[in-house]
Amino acid sequence: MTLPLTFDHRSILETRQLDWPDEAACEAWARQLAARPGISRAFIALQGPLGAGKTTFVRHLLRALGVAGRVRSPTYTVMEPYRLADGGEAAHFDFYRFDDPREWADAGFREVFARPGLKIAEWPDKAEGQLPGPDLWVQIDPGEGDRRWVRVQALTPLGAALLA
Repeated sequence: MTLPLTFDHRSILETRQLDWPDEAACEAWARQLAARPGISRAFIALQGPLGAGKTTFVRHLLRALGVAGRVRSPTYTVMEPYRLADGGEAAHFDFYRFDDPREWADAGFREVFARPGLKIAEWPDKAEGQLPGPDLWVQIDPGEGDRRWVRVQALTPLGAALLA
């Protein structure tokens, strides 16, 4: 899958193709990513069909960053905030139910994105034109059974450092 038009002007600094044969592989990659310097200030855009494993990946990433308690899907709330073990903040968004990208601004998310912290957005195309450019663009596609095919694109120097 290609990046939405909004992001096409950005250079892709690095691309990785990942094969997650099962959820344990997803968790292992999330733990590796969580250990990278700068993750707590990154913006990660997640794309993929329903049931691809986007929220599962976010759960593993947030757990690896020390989030205690329940990690919920923001499908109905649109955003779930979390406190990271290092004292930082994370915001997990799900824009699936957006009908108009302007809903993003109407909901006050501009202020959330202006604050420091990790931002993770599922279905970023639903807020196209409103979101800042992501550091990492992650496309997750289901394969047979539990297998997931994952393409990760670094779109900023921070994104490239996270993939290094």
